[in-house]
Amino acid sequence: MTKIFLAFALFLATILSANAQEISDNVIGLRLTNNNSFNSEISYQRKLKEHTRLEINLSTRDGFRDLKLVGLHEWVWSLEENFNWYAGFGSGIYEASGTSIFASGIIGVEYQFKIPLLLSLDFRPEVRLIGNVDNVNSNLGLSIRYQL
Repeated sequence: MTKIFLAFALFLATILSANAQEISDNVIGLRLTNNNSFNSEISYQRKLKEHTRLEINLSTRDGFRDLKLVGLHEWVWSLEENFNWYAGFGSGIYEASGTSIFASGIIGVEYQFKIPLLLSLDFRPEVRLIGNVDNVNSNLGLSIRYQL
C-alpha cells in the first residue's frame, strides 16, 4: 500500500510540476503574521530552478533585541492562470533571551498580478529543536511582495 501511495504522489507531483507557471527570479516584500508579537517579516524569495525557490524571512521586535530568521525551500505549482500553490520546508533561528533553533514547513497560495506584485496567504508550522521556547508554534501569513 505504501508503494502505491508513493508512486501516486510522485505521478501527481510530476504532472503538477509540468504545468507550473514561471516564477520570478527575485521577489521582496513584507509578510504579516500573528506570530507571538513578531507581527511583520521582511521577506525575500530567490528562484533556484524552474519550479523551486528559496524564501528567507527576517523579523525583529523589542527594539531589535529579539530576532527571528527563517529559510525555506519551496516547490511551486500552478492552479490557474495567475494562481500558484506552494509547499516546502526549512529551518530557522530565534534569538530572544536565549537562542533556539527550529524546523519549519510551509504551505500556501499566491496570486501574481499583471503588474509586478505578488500576494500570498500561507500557513507555517514550526517545531523547536533546540532552545528554551515553546515546543510547537505555527502562524498564518499574508504577504505582499514586489517582483524584481
